[in-house]
Amino acid sequence: MLFSLFATTMVVADETLAVVDGAEITTKDVNEFVIKSIPGATFFSLTDSQKKAVINQMIDRRLFLKDAQKLNIKDDVKYQQDLKKLQENLLLDYWMKKEVEEINISASDAKEYYLKHRELFLKPASVKVRHILLATEDEAITLIAELQADKVNLKEHFIRLAKSESIGPSAKNGGALDWFVFNQMVPEFSQSAFALRVNTITSQAVHTQFGYHIIYLEDKKEEGMIPYENVKEDIIKSLRLARFKIKLKKLSKKMKKTAKIIVK
Repeated sequence: MLFSLFATTMVVADETLAVVDGAEITTKDVNEFVIKSIPGATFFSLTDSQKKAVINQMIDRRLFLKDAQKLNIKDDVKYQQDLKKLQENLLLDYWMKKEVEEINISASDAKEYYLKHRELFLKPASVKVRHILLATEDEAITLIAELQADKVNLKEHFIRLAKSESIGPSAKNGGALDWFVFNQMVPEFSQSAFALRVNTITSQAVHTQFGYHIIYLEDKKEEGMIPYENVKEDIIKSLRLARFKIKLKKLSKKMKKTAKIIVK
């Protein structure tokens, strides 16, 4: 059986946003609804128009609930069966959350795990580049010569040419690409980009299936460890869950010895 952990919700001031037939709809109610409906969002992160739409949804929900209550659905056998299942799952969720939180992982335990599993926290080298994509090698050779002649304003010159000459989608941004690691680009592109020194360009056109590239290396981050403080909380959560799984197995084994179980 699989159990789901409840996501931790932020503490908010319980302000009344609407009243439907005497029943209040509060900030807390609406925020919980948004968190469950839109992953990563909160009521406070929405625009004013989105907030109004959500509040209206909550008003509709209260009205529809009131109409549903007239049908005596609570007396339906299937409803009672489904309600029992929901209550059981809710009880197990709360039990699991409580059990996991009671498992103590010390700072020294977390740090020891970090040091013993350094490979898990190794951050590969990455680069940030600009590039000019051209259809032919001759075009690339001409622009490389033009850029190499301007050593004083190389970056500014490169950005201008990227905007005016590049046929790639990054042209409008002066050829700028997001940070990437070696295996995120085609091999020919990555090999040339990682071989550059910061503030230099490729001396030859780089040919890929997309065309001919001129690459400018804007910045580079060497391979290194992710700082312990950045991953400490994730390690603690991981160790808690790992220990909880062991605890579950032991508890299951223990309870099966005394329970009356018939498998058909």
